[in-house]
Amino acid sequence: MAEVKTGLQNVVIAASEICLIDGQQGRLIYRGYEISDLAANSTFEEVVYLLWCGRLPNRAELDQLKKEFAENRAVAQEILDLLKSLPPAQHPMETLRTAISALSLYDPESEDMSEDANRRKAVRLTAQMGTIVAAYARIREGKEVIAPDPDLSHAANFLYMLTGEKPSDKDVHWFDIALILHADHSFNASTFAARVTASTLSDMHSAITSAIGALKGPLHGGANERVMRMLLEIGSVDKAEDYVRGLLARHEKVMGFGHRVYRTRDPRAAILQKMSEELGRSTGQTKWFEMSQKIEKLMVSEKGINANVDFYSASSYYVLGIPVDLYTLIFAVSRISGWTAHVLEQYADNKLIRPLAEYTGPTGLNYVPIDRR
Repeated sequence: MAEVKTGLQNVVIAASEICLIDGQQGRLIYRGYEISDLAANSTFEEVVYLLWCGRLPNRAELDQLKKEFAENRAVAQEILDLLKSLPPAQHPMETLRTAISALSLYDPESEDMSEDANRRKAVRLTAQMGTIVAAYARIREGKEVIAPDPDLSHAANFLYMLTGEKPSDKDVHWFDIALILHADHSFNASTFAARVTASTLSDMHSAITSAIGALKGPLHGGANERVMRMLLEIGSVDKAEDYVRGLLARHEKVMGFGHRVYRTRDPRAAILQKMSEELGRSTGQTKWFEMSQKIEKLMVSEKGINANVDFYSASSYYVLGIPVDLYTLIFAVSRISGWTAHVLEQYADNKLIRPLAEYTGPTGLNYVPIDRR
């Protein structure tokens, strides 16, 4: 019997051209490009094209993708009515999961499994994810839904539809970078869930709904939400060290530290640290960054554990005015690009994903009629 690798740790289950993670060197690469290079120079729309097509777009190709996004961001009125009719969710991810699944009912190509149709579905899903999240956020607060603006970028549109105000260039710049940083991360739990579903040749909406279900779990998505709730509970910079030392003394987890893959600092964390600092300074809300920095220094000195992508994204999103319980949904607004890229790759060279299990139960039992048990 082969060795059982719990959680499939270090098990290679497929070849992929989309994303490389070098956990020893702390590198994240999309289609050959270092994440730091893309964050410094690219836009989310360019990265989406890269993930889907394997190369960066030229000007005409990028303009065409932006046009397709603009044409497809609006969702059917029936979806907005559904968001209004659903009962209050215990967590907003429940609502997002339901809405994305429902999108297939209004997609004329939902069951068309041709490559061209699936690429068009990827465009629609990526364009509409942010619209749904922003609409839900406003509906639950009793506000009018804001229609997308065809002249705004993906990042700018989300912030505009969420707040009802045109965002500043600085906010758009940093949120665009956040979308790039979260766009893909190889065979993480939600991406793997999407590929497993796609491997059955189920439709793309079903695959993405599977991904959202996996992302909802607290061991995958939601860590930055818990980071921010920790910061809010601490409340001030001078209390941060004692609070964290208390967690460590009780052997409780400090959220936003460590990673299943990286053995050094998550390369996204350094970029998000700068984002948290600059956004905090520009808005006069520096305490969240100062508190975070103090916690990270303590965790590195005491435990030798580095911050991951979730740690500084928490304070960054908070300063941008994003409600804390929407953080995992923001993850989905970005990761839909990577999910769809992986689904397209799975369809292109498909084999049903069907692993084995080592049976550890009894054998040789004889059936006993019910009256003799």
